[in-house]
Parts: sequence; C-alpha cells; structure tokens
Amino acid sequence: MKLGYIGLGKMGSNMVERLLEKGHEVVVFDNNEDAVKNISRHGAEPAYSLQTLASALITPRLIWIMVPHHAVDSVIKGLSPFIQPADTLIDGGNSPYKETIKRSRELQEKGINFLDAGVSGGPSGARTGACIMVGGRKDIFERYEKLFSALSAGGSYGYMGKSGAGHFVKMVHNGIEYGMMQAIAEGFALLKASPFQLNLTEVAEIYNHSSVIESRLVEWLRKAFEEHGEDLDNISGSVSHTGEGSWTVEAAKESGIPMPVIEGALQFRIDSQKNPSYTGRILSALRNQFGGHDVFKRD
Repeated sequence: MKLGYIGLGKMGSNMVERLLEKGHEVVVFDNNEDAVKNISRHGAEPAYSLQTLASALITPRLIWIMVPHHAVDSVIKGLSPFIQPADTLIDGGNSPYKETIKRSRELQEKGINFLDAGVSGGPSGARTGACIMVGGRKDIFERYEKLFSALSAGGSYGYMGKSGAGHFVKMVHNGIEYGMMQAIAEGFALLKASPFQLNLTEVAEIYNHSSVIESRLVEWLRKAFEEHGEDLDNISGSVSHTGEGSWTVEAAKESGIPMPVIEGALQFRIDSQKNPSYTGRILSALRNQFGGHDVFKRD
C-alpha cells in the first residue's frame, strides 16, 4: 500500500525503513529536512510540507503520525485543509488515552477515521519488528491490518478495542515496564553491595538462561555492563521518565486500583533527580539500551 508518514525520529525512521523493505510505498515528512533527505535515500518519497505529503497520496489517504503526544494536535491541524472524509490517521506515539478518545471523536465528526497504535520495542523493534496494540473502529483496523502485520515481529500485533484502547494498553505496558526495571535495578544494586565480589555480567548471563526472570531487560542489562563496565561510572544516576508511568498511576487512582510497585518505581525516578544512585544508573543504562535515550553524565 501507499501511505504517508510524519515524524522521522529514532522510531519513525526505522519504521519507514521496515515498511520500504516490506514493499510499501511511503511518503515522508518531518520538520527536520535532513531526516527527510536521509530516509529518501532508502527509497521513501520526500515531502517538505504537509500539503505535499497529502497531495502525493491516493484517496482514501492513510497517514501514520509518529510525533510526541504534545505535537499531535498541531500535526492534525496542519493536515486538516488537505485531508477529506474517509481518510485515515494513525497516531503511533505514546499519547494519553483520553486525548486519543477526544481526537477520535472530533475527527469522526468530520468523517475522518482515527486509529491509536501503541508501539513497543524501541528503535530496534521499530526496525526489526515491533509489538503493536491498536484501538479504534475494528473495520478500519481490518482494512489496514497488513500494515500492522508488516511492522510487527511475526504477528505481534492485535486489535485492543474501541478508540483509546490501543494507547491505554500501551500506557499500562509502560507502567509495568517501570516496575520490572525497578525490581531488576534494586536486585542488582544489592548484588553489587554483597560481600561476594560478584561478577554482575556473569550473574545477568545466568539469570537469562532458563530462570524465572529471564527477559529482554536482563539481557539489555548484561549488554550495558559489557559496554560501560559494572560500575556504570559514565551513566547518570538520575533517571528521567517520559510520562507514561505517571499516566498509569493516575488511571489506577481513578479506577481505585492499588498500584504500589509502579507508583514506587515512578516516585524513585522523581526522587532520583536530587538523589542519584547506583540503582538509578542501572535504570538509566536500561533506558539507553532499549530506547536509545541519552543517559550519560554531563561534565
């Protein structure tokens, strides 16, 4: 199929490369013209304005938006003069699910379809196959299912439910991720503080062979130890967060669901801004491994 793609950051550029590799035609736009030029060398059709992108697509148009959640409304507003009823927009970023529901309702009033796609796997998953959770009208999901299939890692995609469901499921996923990362970081901090002078790289390797806690996160930690040393001296002990953890905690409070583990993990990240620690370095190292986040100490 032919689609438009807006947003060529670490995730977006890798997803476009995968789509091209799978035989799809992609018209790309980003405010960073260098990013557009770079991906066009792989076969994407460059567009240097939203109007040009929309004009290059066959109706009904399909446009994937991959920008930070606070920029989604401005992108939709910029596209509005150039799209028409029966076109479909997909928000593939991490947007608050209530904002997604609102956007879907407003677009539906204009006859424009809107799907929310939560994407997990980081930049490497975007390139080699991601996990994708989709919300919106089921018939629209089914119409473009081969797109989600092409972007996924061997069937790792699915329809979650009505508008907002995809972003809600991804939000909770990220909250769970906070808790899992926190447990790993705390455990390895205790291992490091033990009297046994443990080889933490070897411990991570052992943990990741048929143990109950075998996981991609443990493997990423092993890689971080190999790349940066077990002291992680060049990694910041202050851990950033991008919002999804706090959204999960807020949703839990609204639903009356106790969430002490995820709430504690979120609070640790907030407190780490003033109290950096080795546990924080492990969390930062993990964020760098799977998300490509800049977590290195500043001079």
